[in-house]
Amino acid sequence: MQKTMLGRCFETGRLALGGGGIGQVWGSTDRDEAIATVRAAYEAGIDLFDMAPLYGRGEAESVMGLAFADGYPDDVKLTTKCMLGDAPVDKIESRLSRSLDESCERLRRERIDVFILHGYLIEDGWSDSIRPTLLPHIGVQESRFASHVVPIFEGWKAEGRIGAWGFTAASTQAQNFAALDANMKPDVVQCIANLLDSPGGMAISAEPPQPRAVIERASEQGIGVMGIRALAAGALATAIDRSIDPDSAEQRDFNRAHAFRALAAESGRSPAFLAHQYTLSMAGVDTMVLGVKNREELSECLAVEAAGPMDPSLMEAIDRSVV
Repeated sequence: MQKTMLGRCFETGRLALGGGGIGQVWGSTDRDEAIATVRAAYEAGIDLFDMAPLYGRGEAESVMGLAFADGYPDDVKLTTKCMLGDAPVDKIESRLSRSLDESCERLRRERIDVFILHGYLIEDGWSDSIRPTLLPHIGVQESRFASHVVPIFEGWKAEGRIGAWGFTAASTQAQNFAALDANMKPDVVQCIANLLDSPGGMAISAEPPQPRAVIERASEQGIGVMGIRALAAGALATAIDRSIDPDSAEQRDFNRAHAFRALAAESGRSPAFLAHQYTLSMAGVDTMVLGVKNREELSECLAVEAAGPMDPSLMEAIDRSVV
């Protein structure tokens, strides 16, 4: 597998295995198949695994621990996350620390290579969210992020408890850019990277998403970019393999991609193949996080990476198909 540098952190493969699939977020699988998928991914050259407690309520992390129950190979890198929300200032460190400790226990790992703030950075006092009831649970005010979260992460890096830290850049653009441009910058950013430029159900604002601008800014700053949601939560596949609300953002994205699926049929490739190849070919994306849940889905993604970059003329045709 082709290798790349994740910002200034470490060398890794162009593909990373995410915890959503093996944690049964993206359709059902069973634990044995999930474990086999992790092992197959590593054997194929994937050495970065992106986990979080929310992926199956700890299931994805438990699967990782079981997949490497006899010990992790030296080249395996792990991320995990914490959904902090609007924790009181005096509870921020303890909440982050407890989450990290619990993740390490499930992962059977003493140290995490990249610890990521799950959720969203929001403007202090902001209330104009399209998901107002969830905002207290998923949003971190940018002043608290700068004054408390970042120093905690930097302190843990100095101690060796974590190797690096990052955040999910799925918030409003001003907050995304502020975090990337700060004096104490993240080492890694996870960013929407799909041909629709769509966060789907992750969106918290009516502001038009501009994930490519975030990717460009992060690259300029030497910050590693992990591209997420290459399949737009299944909207860019042949069919969505789980029940969704007909009024959901994912269903709207699926409808929007009708011409893209027709183009894929003409090319002789599956929509999922082309969607993954498109993301891998996007400028600035260091590694693409896969949401696969079994070895069959993994196999197609490995074939995508082996096929190399997408022809620019095909990328242009795809762009025209989803305008």
